Amino acid sequence: MSGEADSQERELKFPCEGLDGLRDRLIELEAERLQPSAFEENLLFDRDGELQKSDSILRLRIDSHGTRLTFKGPATFEGDVKVRREHEIKVDGADQARALIESLGYQPVARYQKYREEWQLGGVLIALDHTPIGDFAEFEGDGAEKVAQRCKCDPDEAERRNYLQIYKDYRETHPDAPADMVFP
Repeated sequence: MSGEADSQERELKFPCEGLDGLRDRLIELEAERLQPSAFEENLLFDRDGELQKSDSILRLRIDSHGTRLTFKGPATFEGDVKVRREHEIKVDGADQARALIESLGYQPVARYQKYREEWQLGGVLIALDHTPIGDFAEFEGDGAEKVAQRCKCDPDEAERRNYLQIYKDYRETHPDAPADMVFP
């Protein structure tokens, strides 16, 4: 395992009516495009609901960067900005990582997919996410509020839920939706 990171995640997330307008605004602001839209698969694990009860997440992500295992602690808010302790490591293989996680008694409890395009402006990472239930923009890093405002996103309208919570609420109004947030 390599690529270890331990930090505070500082994030604002917004639902979007399409991503083209925000993409155009990022170009206008001369943001740097880090990655074109790429598919991402995410598996969330838990053991007898202990992580859910503590508002924590154990996630295995497979994307164009490789495979990463991430733990996110409980969320707090500084104004509108969601702040979480985050531990993340890059792993050599998803199957081996999953076997290790399951050996510790954790089981997959949710799966979600998205296409993510990454930009950077003023040290803030901007992710444009296309999901099976709509589009979202995430602003992550110190200064996320200021960059979001420059992109015409109002921090007071930031989404406080994570994708798992958003999808759970979505399924309440869309009972025919699949158990996991995946593309057809």
